[in-house]
Amino acid sequence: MKLASFFSGGKDSCYAIYKAMKHGHSIEPVITIIPQSDESHLLHYHNILQTKLQSESMRIPQIIGISDSTKTSDEVSLSYKLIKNAKNDFQIEGIVHGGIISEFKKSKFESLCNDLKLNLISPLWKTNASEYMKDLLDDNFKIIICSTTTEGLDNDWLGKQITYDNLQNLENLSKKFHFNLNFEGGEAETFVIDCPMFQKSVKIIKSQKIWDGYRGRFEIVDAELDNNA
Repeated sequence: MKLASFFSGGKDSCYAIYKAMKHGHSIEPVITIIPQSDESHLLHYHNILQTKLQSESMRIPQIIGISDSTKTSDEVSLSYKLIKNAKNDFQIEGIVHGGIISEFKKSKFESLCNDLKLNLISPLWKTNASEYMKDLLDDNFKIIICSTTTEGLDNDWLGKQITYDNLQNLENLSKKFHFNLNFEGGEAETFVIDCPMFQKSVKIIKSQKIWDGYRGRFEIVDAELDNNA
């Protein structure tokens, strides 16, 4: 099927696209919504503007919408509008959803798809967290942590790439501090700097860390596609 995909630039939306492609689907376009607030329950926020580089690297057209409200209902309405436009302009048959355990988000996307008579493809749904994180590394996904909002993930994790060497430490922390290893509960946000779908990796030129003693974020101030990779 020809599918559109919601796209935040993080590991889940990228890997969902990858898995959908592996199952024979084509992806066009990706849909990115810039929320009004980083407290959105439906949308991701951190480094969202850098998704333009990822979209370019994947050679997949991108539709961008900007939410002017913090209400989930308004974000859903904007999502509906953008999906409807994608259906008309790209003749999509369904949507890729990168959710893993959030029933709240899945129910919203199921409702949108039902209204627009589209299929919902959720290739990551209910995957085991530990196996999923290892699969990402096995499939050569290079992922950095760009926000933390939970006890156990301190300032040192901001901007750090998840690797085989530190994944066990991350899993131990998730057990000790009782957060989801896959970050589905919003404990952290990620950004993919390279993966098999990218023609060129994302090269971070300038960044900054912001830390308040409990939570923090890694902001990509400037980046480009790496022509030398």
